[in-house]
Amino acid sequence: MTFEQSLARLEQIAAALDRDDLPLEEALKLFEEGIGRLREANAALADADGKVQTLVAQADGVLEAKR
Repeated sequence: MTFEQSLARLEQIAAALDRDDLPLEEALKLFEEGIGRLREANAALADADGKVQTLVAQADGVLEAKR
């Protein structure tokens, strides 16, 4: 699942959990799924951040890996 798909699913889960008529069992299942999607999204963001942090543009426009 892509980052964008995980984010969209998290929004759906949050909206469902806001409902007053949601049975407890279903709410717990959605909450558990939401935690999983959140972890996936956080991992994708951390991976992207790591890639951005390792690339630095030089004055001549060439990208160089930085550690």
